[in-house]
Amino acid sequence: MEHEKVYAMNFAKIYPLLAAKAEKKGRSLEEVNEVICWLTGYSIEGIEDAVNNSVAYGDFFRNAPLLNPNRKAIKGVVCGVRVENIEEPLMQEIRYLDKLIDELAKGKSMDKILRRQV
Repeated sequence: MEHEKVYAMNFAKIYPLLAAKAEKKGRSLEEVNEVICWLTGYSIEGIEDAVNNSVAYGDFFRNAPLLNPNRKAIKGVVCGVRVENIEEPLMQEIRYLDKLIDELAKGKSMDKILRRQV
């Protein structure tokens, strides 16, 4: 049931929190958007539409245009839980984004965050 509360949250309320977490560590909104676009396949316009149309957080991920296949390379701990061990698929997608924003806020390079082969 706790998952359902997260899925029902309004993306318009979560998005500024994600941005603020990164921005207070010197990262930009553009970088936050790049991370979200990479993970979900949304365009900037798609993100803005989700914010402006009160899309639920769960629906934001359920309706993602193209979840990046490289997201499975995201490993680590978010909120005390290893993202690679989360069994609920939708919650895992949400935690992938949390982990990427954490990495952004910690100063990792975009190449590493986006799992680019260099």
